[in-house]
Amino acid sequence: MQKPEPPVIEPFAFVFSWRRFLIHCAIMGFCVFLGLMTWYFGKPHSVRLYETKSEALLATPIAPGIDMALDARSSVAVKEGQPLHVELFKGNVYFDIQKDAVHQLEVKAGNTLIKDFGTRFRVQLHKDGTGHIAVADGHIKIHTPSGNVFQINAHEQAEFDDTGISKHRLLTERDIAPWRSQQE
Repeated sequence: MQKPEPPVIEPFAFVFSWRRFLIHCAIMGFCVFLGLMTWYFGKPHSVRLYETKSEALLATPIAPGIDMALDARSSVAVKEGQPLHVELFKGNVYFDIQKDAVHQLEVKAGNTLIKDFGTRFRVQLHKDGTGHIAVADGHIKIHTPSGNVFQINAHEQAEFDDTGISKHRLLTERDIAPWRSQQE
């Protein structure tokens, strides 16, 4: 009986193919794209939470040139960015923004967005989602979810909800944030 001869293994010969090359380039390009998207969207946002208890008041700077004062039983979240985003969850908050502040400020109260223009103002959020705003200096703009934009000027106050503003009237400086006098 004769032994079978082992098969002869020939050296590997590389055959270039444009189709194979383009498929590999597409796979690598997609992987690079996914990596960049993961890096871009994966950065955690800096969010700071502030909350006061039943008898506590809080006054703190939240950015250079922007001071915030919280009334009792109030809570907000401050998200870093340009502009600085503040979301009022409950209670009263007072902002003092100097004219030369490098950050701009946007406040979300319920479904309403309030944009600041170098002012001092107070925002109050009620449990039903409506709110009250009072401006001490400068002016603010209220953007409602219905698409309406309203401007409130110095020494004015207004109630706001998802559709617009009501009870827009004048007020005195001491009525803007009377609870702040306890902090000073």
